[in-house]
Amino acid sequence: MKKILVPIDFSKPSEYASKLASTIAKKANSEVHLLHMVELPTGFVDMGSGTNFSIPESMLYIRKVRDRMLDYKKQFFPKNNNIKHAIRFQTPFDGIQDYSKKIGTDLIIMGAKGHTNLEEILIGSNTEKVVRNSEAPVIVTKKNGDNFVPKNLVFASSFKPDKTKAFERFLDFAQNFDSKINLLKVNTPQKFENTQETNKRIKKFIEKYDLKNYTINVYNDSSIEKGILNFSNKINADIIALATHGRSGLSHIFNGSITKHLSKKSIKPMLTFKV
Repeated sequence: MKKILVPIDFSKPSEYASKLASTIAKKANSEVHLLHMVELPTGFVDMGSGTNFSIPESMLYIRKVRDRMLDYKKQFFPKNNNIKHAIRFQTPFDGIQDYSKKIGTDLIIMGAKGHTNLEEILIGSNTEKVVRNSEAPVIVTKKNGDNFVPKNLVFASSFKPDKTKAFERFLDFAQNFDSKINLLKVNTPQKFENTQETNKRIKKFIEKYDLKNYTINVYNDSSIEKGILNFSNKINADIIALATHGRSGLSHIFNGSITKHLSKKSIKPMLTFKV
């Protein structure tokens, strides 16, 4: 994780992401790039056509954004040595994608909105679009990242061969923190298999890796998403990791069936890998 990208819009979710990035960067000795997108008023790109948005006003606007970025760095990254910032004049999704490719991002950390369930956080938002399309792993968080230590990780998967690359990238992340890895397969009534078969497949999946501190878990629940969240709450996991397909991001897993009794306290930071 040499380079961590944090898109910010100065909102509370951005602050959560920044605090998390600060903690991870100090542990992994990473370079952090703060990125703010500005969608300019029409007058800025059409200054000579009689608009009311003048050149001095435009420059003052940009200067204020820059000054706010500098203050933001001091506030949320006071003990980080290698913090860079950029202001891009693009839509949020395009700007994040382009800048991520430009700097060779190893990890994107994004704050997310939402109140009661995971669907509100991820589906149909810029965050979901980034998760669906980013070649770099993405952490999505909606809670305060102060004093965050990713020691207890969940990797939820079907453990089929097409998840191998995602798992290897997950191990790259986990080794930075000497984390305990909890391998999780959720059984549902619709797609049930016996524990013996599942354990056999997971053991075969991990046999070529030199894993030290890990557990194998088969968890039964009424749906995959509820199983992942309930198991993660049970063991007090710090991060939930998932492999996602680019064509549908997380929506193929979190399809609106999460119950509202799962409070925002139950929502863990999520680490996603595109497969």
